[in-house]
Order: sequence, then structure tokens, then C-alpha cells
Amino acid sequence: MLTRRHFAASTGLALLAPGFRPARAQSAYPDRPVHALVGYPPGGGVDIVARLVGSPMEKRLGQPVIVDNRPGASAMIAAQAVAKAAPDGYTLLFAAAGEVAVNPALYKERMTYDPAKELAPVALCGTVPCLVVVPASLPVHNPAELIAYAKANMGKLSFSSSGIGNPQHLAGELMNHMAGTDVLHVPYRGSAPAVTDVAAGRVTMSFSSLGAALPLIQDGKLRAVAVTSGKPMPQLPEVAPLGTAPGMEGYELINWFGLFAPAGLPAPVMDKLAAAADSALQDATLQRKLMEQGIIPRRLDPTAFRRFVEEDAVKFARIIDDARITVEG
Repeated sequence: MLTRRHFAASTGLALLAPGFRPARAQSAYPDRPVHALVGYPPGGGVDIVARLVGSPMEKRLGQPVIVDNRPGASAMIAAQAVAKAAPDGYTLLFAAAGEVAVNPALYKERMTYDPAKELAPVALCGTVPCLVVVPASLPVHNPAELIAYAKANMGKLSFSSSGIGNPQHLAGELMNHMAGTDVLHVPYRGSAPAVTDVAAGRVTMSFSSLGAALPLIQDGKLRAVAVTSGKPMPQLPEVAPLGTAPGMEGYELINWFGLFAPAGLPAPVMDKLAAAADSALQDATLQRKLMEQGIIPRRLDPTAFRRFVEEDAVKFARIIDDARITVEG
């Protein structure tokens, strides 16, 4: 017969057994470093956001946030690693719109993870509108003139972006679709060469990040004529949204950066991570540093961020389908 004394004794022996580890309470999270994966090389936009936001998160969490760059496969290597990781809060993903909301429509046959089911949105960190830039010599100064010029030169113009299927490319295709224009897309490996060839007159215009285009704008070689967000960018308030051109009402397409975790994350861990990210993004110094990179700080809680991602995924998929955008391989 098992008595209370026998039960206590056996329990005590179990506690002393080698390798025994009592279950951790969720309130103890985190008790070791947190790894934040980034699907791009150091120095890029997502990497910068990860380091700017991760640093103050360390103070709130009480543990290091280690940025781990794993570039490749359109950032899907890092995204998949997080999607398949244990949902314990120790493996996170700082991502752009591409690997979460664009790639499912662009790489249907190559996707090995499902962002909608396997990644949990934690916090939006900021939005990144594209600038539409043209050579300073082009007789175009605002959105209305840009659309009018494109219509007057059907089939003769081109626009550059930093690659096939990214938000810069999709912003140009959305312009073509809504305005009825026929501006040819010319993809480049990165924003820097894409805008350099516009300044040199090899390409008519570019949908570019502020960081890549600003030096050439300041040198007088490029002119910013529109922005792809619904409102002007705080960094360039004089540049009007492309949606203000006749027939372009409702136009908006932006890139964004956010923090994700594996799906199934316990609610207390999600709450801690979301609170740490939100606290970091409220810091005025961090906001200023993001703005300097062409990123507009924007905070959304996990529920609102999930809706945001879902809506953008639908928009990106529609543009990819309308423009019949395909990728090789």
C-alpha cells in the first residue's frame, strides 16, 4: 500500500535524480539569450531595425537579444528557421513584407513554410514608403505630371527597382494597373544601382527607398516626384503621394518591418515580447534613428499587426496576379 510517507520519499528521490528538471513557469521567461534571425546581410534595412529595436528590448527582457543574419533565398532561409523553431520565445524573426506577405504569392512552388499559419506577428516596427524619383532633367515634378508623361509616352519608359517581386517592383506595377500606363520594369540587384542608372539616364524612373535615393537628390541628380504611401513622408513633406494624381485615388503600397515568433507562442511570452518591442519603439532617440533610415515608426499590437499582415498579403497577391509576375527556378 502506498502511504503518504512512501509518496513523499519517492518524490524526494525523483527530485534528486540526475537530469531531473522541474517545469519552468512562463513567468521565468526569458532566462537565457534570445536569438533574432534576419534574412538579409548586415547593414540592410531589416538588419538595422533588428539592432535598433533589439538593443532596448534587452533591457526590458533582462537578457541579450542576439541578431543572427542568415541571408539567402529571398530571406526565406531565416523565415523558415523561425517558422519551424520551438514556440518558446527564444527564436524570433525580424522581417520585411517580402518573406511574410509577398513570397507566398510569388514563390508558390518553392515555399517550405506557411507564414500565415507558422509565424505569429508580435509587433510592427515601421513602414517604408517608396520614393518615385526621376532624372533632374526630366520635365516631371509631381504625381500628376508623372502619370501624364507616362501616358504620353506609352511603351517608351522604364522603371527600376531593387529586384523582382519586392514591394518596390509591386509599387510600379500597381501604378501601371491603376493608371493604365505601360512602364517597363527593369530589376537590379539592390537599390543603389537602380537609382544610379536613373541619374545616368539609362532608366526613366525608380521606385526606391529614401536611403538609396537621398544622396543623389541632395546632389541635384535626381528629383523626388511622388511617394507611394497615402500621406507624405515626414522626411520629405513636400513630395506628394502618387495617389493624388488623377485616376490614382486610393493608391498606396509600402514596405514594412516587423517582429515575428513561431506560431503557438504561449500568451505570457507573447505579451512580454510585444511589451518589450512597444516600449523600445516609444523611445524618441530610436524613432529619430529610424526616420534617418527612411523608416516611419509605427506601432501595432499583435492582434492589429496580424490583421495588417493579412490585408497586405491579399493586396500583394492581387498585384502579382494582375501583373502576371513570375520568378525563375
